[in-house]
Amino acid sequence: MPDDVAVLGGRLKLHQIEGALKTSTDSLLLAAACPAKTGDHVLDLGCGIGSVGLGVFTRQPHIKLTGLDIQADHVELARHNAKINGYEKFSNFIHDDVRNYENRIYDHVVCNPPYEESGHYIISPHKKRAVALGHQNHQEKIELKDWVKAAYNNLKSGGSLTLIHKADRLQAIIVAMGKAWGGIEIIPIYSKPSQKAKRVIVRARKQSKSVSRIHEGLILHDENGGYSKAAEKILREGGGLFITEP
Repeated sequence: MPDDVAVLGGRLKLHQIEGALKTSTDSLLLAAACPAKTGDHVLDLGCGIGSVGLGVFTRQPHIKLTGLDIQADHVELARHNAKINGYEKFSNFIHDDVRNYENRIYDHVVCNPPYEESGHYIISPHKKRAVALGHQNHQEKIELKDWVKAAYNNLKSGGSLTLIHKADRLQAIIVAMGKAWGGIEIIPIYSKPSQKAKRVIVRARKQSKSVSRIHEGLILHDENGGYSKAAEKILREGGGLFITEP
């Protein structure tokens, strides 16, 4: 049976699948970093149960949302989650492989690619979790560059990609973007003060010539282990994460 969770101060309710990936802080931070505005169309690549895309919608309800995922039961649950939150009229969830889908109508793409690629992980014993992590098929493994390419193939010119990943994969992200992206923004995410960043959010614009920037970053927890005031504002009050003009 699905597990129930309420996030963003209870404003977003989600049903989750037992044995699959759960809604995480990473998902909520990614949603907070998407610069969607009224009337924009957002594509959530690898949407799972809809956590990221619906998180964007909760912050900015005057948008259109499309989610795409390779697991049919996750897509069905994403539709259900949209319905229980009252977003079903403005959202659509599609069962497909991100490498096969191309529809250049979107203003923004958000994605949370698998953090480990082939040869760097132990395969999860839970099939649904393994598929979500990209462990399901070594013959046709999906890599970070595939996610970046899929985003490019679905964005309008000047549209934005926002993704979250491990901080030590930053170089791979930049390499995957090549010269096709500009206005790159890097947002380090720190667990505690004086620690190295464990996550990084990267935003970029398709075919943009804008300069790059590195933000001051976000510290999630104080020294006592509680959420920092900045994190509370984002994770519980629904604030944005360093949203800037293109």
